[in-house]
Amino acid sequence: MADANQQPIDEDLYQRTKALLEPGEIDLNGAIVHTDYDGQEDVKMMQATIDVGDIIAEQSGYDPTDCFVHSGNDDPDFSSNQHQGLTLADEEFVWECQQLLREGSFDIVIYYRATADHEAILEGIRELGFDVTGVEGE
Repeated sequence: MADANQQPIDEDLYQRTKALLEPGEIDLNGAIVHTDYDGQEDVKMMQATIDVGDIIAEQSGYDPTDCFVHSGNDDPDFSSNQHQGLTLADEEFVWECQQLLREGSFDIVIYYRATADHEAILEGIRELGFDVTGVEGE
């Protein structure tokens, strides 16, 4: 369900994100990070992705300095705006995201293990200055 304190900012994107969390090998939760960055501010948007990924790593029990970002531009199986946070030691999944340019600004749809502290992640994203919609898996 959406973060209890607010309705989803973008209902269509919320429903599409919720579908990504459907049961699979790993139970997932997610977040939709709404930015004001336009298509020309991809460097700022990528830094926001890294900052959000660091919060997720911390709330998942990892040291963010022990993680790296595997990006779409270095893997032909990814789109150019798809990224994963993986651990350095064994390339274990920490998070995955898509950066979507919608209505003139980027939204970051990011998902992570449901065992991470979902509420702390959402609060950390808000502390970065972004609006966020939490999405919980089943």
